[in-house]
Amino acid sequence: MQPVIAITPGEPAGIGPDLAILTAQKNFNCKRVYFADPQLLASRAQALNIDVSINTLSSLTTIPDPVQNTLDVWPVKLAHKVEAGKLNNKNANYVLDCIRLAVESQQNRHSHALMTGPIHKGIINSAGINFSGHTEYLAELSSGTPVMMLAAEAEKLRVALVTTHLPLNQVSRAITKHNLQRVISILHNDLVQKYGIKNPHILVCGLNPHAGENGHIGMEEIEIISPIIETLNKQGLNLTGPLPADTLFTPKYLKNADAVLAMYHDQGLPVLKHVGFGHAINITLGLSIIRTSVDHGTALDLAATGNIDTGSYIAALNTAIHLANNQTITSVA
Repeated sequence: MQPVIAITPGEPAGIGPDLAILTAQKNFNCKRVYFADPQLLASRAQALNIDVSINTLSSLTTIPDPVQNTLDVWPVKLAHKVEAGKLNNKNANYVLDCIRLAVESQQNRHSHALMTGPIHKGIINSAGINFSGHTEYLAELSSGTPVMMLAAEAEKLRVALVTTHLPLNQVSRAITKHNLQRVISILHNDLVQKYGIKNPHILVCGLNPHAGENGHIGMEEIEIISPIIETLNKQGLNLTGPLPADTLFTPKYLKNADAVLAMYHDQGLPVLKHVGFGHAINITLGLSIIRTSVDHGTALDLAATGNIDTGSYIAALNTAIHLANNQTITSVA
């Protein structure tokens, strides 16, 4: 049975709707349901001069077989008409409603995975909504503790993060034994359960240059990172580290690794985005749902132009399909 992938295009003024239109003619081994305003998609298709049919669903219990150049849409009404490239905070709740309904569809077993398009955090906050990000909002909607992992699957490189969007002067104190053990355990478990890797080998970065040089350039490796690695290896995990980040991302280490755990955002992601630009994706681990996402922003200046790279969108969708197929697929309720 083909899995059902719930898709949220994201910020309506950005390129999310365009990506849905531009990939409508492509065949994927899944059923796609877009949680969006049907008129928004129809209007963007007209702006792109692409002939796409919009099939507005009245029920999620029976999803039709995919038809080329047809978008199956679960309707979510916009609050205000959208102009491509121009943000409007009146549509902030629309963006969140699309995500919420798509998550509920997976929780209700009407879909098997969620793929999200790019959103604009600033415009949501300007609407008076305290919004820290996609990942945090998904954690509110579903059980579990989120861990961010980005992947460039073509290069077989996966990078997870202990800390995410923190100022550098807050990173060290956020790397506690508790947090590190929690993140490593989630990463290991999801590589096993969602990716089907029996004994994943995880490379763990040190925090400091040269992984601290035995305490001469910081003590976090000695006091926190190494003890947790030793404890978890005794429990049967397959961890190597702490390794200096400046040499870890080389073929010598990566050829035998299933994932890398970086201590902070700009330690691991510049390398991943360098090798995976255009087809890197974001996967949220540690949740009760499957979620993948494009690894780029709303690109407001490109909305309705057709001058858009669909590589990350296609990679995120294919990964959502792969992860859904790795789960026990039961009949849609």
